[in-house]
Amino acid sequence: MPLRYLTAGESHGPAILVILEGMPAGLSVDIPAINHQLERRQRGYGAGPRMKLEQDRVEILAGVLEGQTTGAPVAMIINNLNHARWRGRAIDPFTIPRPGHVDLAAAAKYGYSDLRPGLERASARETVARVAAGALCKQLLSHFGILIGGYVTSIGSVHADLEQLTFEQRINQAEASTVRCPEPQYSERMEAEIRQAIENRDTLGGIIEVVALGLPVGLGSHVHWDRKLEAQLGAAILSVQAIKGIEFGAGFKGSSLPGTQAHDPIILEGEQLFRPATSSGGIEGGISTGQPLIFRAAMKPIATTLQPQQSVDLARGENVPTQYERSDFCPVPRAVPILEAVTAIVLADALLAKLGGDSLHEMLPRYEGLRKLRLSDLRMDDRPHTYWPDEP
Repeated sequence: MPLRYLTAGESHGPAILVILEGMPAGLSVDIPAINHQLERRQRGYGAGPRMKLEQDRVEILAGVLEGQTTGAPVAMIINNLNHARWRGRAIDPFTIPRPGHVDLAAAAKYGYSDLRPGLERASARETVARVAAGALCKQLLSHFGILIGGYVTSIGSVHADLEQLTFEQRINQAEASTVRCPEPQYSERMEAEIRQAIENRDTLGGIIEVVALGLPVGLGSHVHWDRKLEAQLGAAILSVQAIKGIEFGAGFKGSSLPGTQAHDPIILEGEQLFRPATSSGGIEGGISTGQPLIFRAAMKPIATTLQPQQSVDLARGENVPTQYERSDFCPVPRAVPILEAVTAIVLADALLAKLGGDSLHEMLPRYEGLRKLRLSDLRMDDRPHTYWPDEP
């Protein structure tokens, strides 16, 4: 069964919920570890005032008994503490759509008489459910030696050079930074950029890099479009609020190189085949290569700004400036654990598709038996073959 999830809930509703279906039985669930990921999502320089109001904690409602998954759907809930301040309160009409937000498009699609239903569901508050589901998937992947980590490479006009750091160093050092940038010198400059945006009553976007280490070769497939691993990751990442672009490995830079420089050489040492570079981002033809999986995602500036933008009052039919709704000034640092989470969900699904099995106990020995990039595993027979022979 494929791993899939559904989320429900509104930004200021009672709670956010997620149902994760397809988790194998026998996984010990570490609830403090899930809460740690939720807490990571709330931290980051440039976060809005709501992060001081919420203290996200997960409660598991189904699919876990005696601390272990049962194979049934896992249901989780995260209560919205801020709901108490909104419940029963009279709310002014919201009729002025914000450029860059879902407001106008959702009203046109669903026929809302007020813009709030669109923004309530479209809010990035929904991502707390995905972080919870992704945290559980991270726990599953850890049993197979797979680590997922992310960090910020740019905010606004500040672009960090991280080439001197290993992937492990980037992941570990990022958590010591308020903007989740591994290099202190660039971290300080990013903070300064955010401070300037706050003074300008504006918002900033940036770029996040995510890495998956320890992946086996063979996740995903080339045989159909919806089984390609980068297609599945692309859909998941682009579904996160405010993400507008993704590139794998050398990405857009690689498109300007000649073919002899844009691809990763294949080298044989003893029995082992390996690639000394990561231009492909760890995926070739929709299949994981066993190299580190690397992608970068571009996050646009938040649409809600203190500085008014040009819009229209849909109720009065007048050109008017937008009105401010509480929001982050820079969501990029807080988006790192969100992108890690959706990546973990995709990779856990791909691993389950590769291994099969209803329990962790079944999956582990199957994982040990996977083909590796060794000559003896590839079984080339070195004989001519006739494809599509003529009918006798």
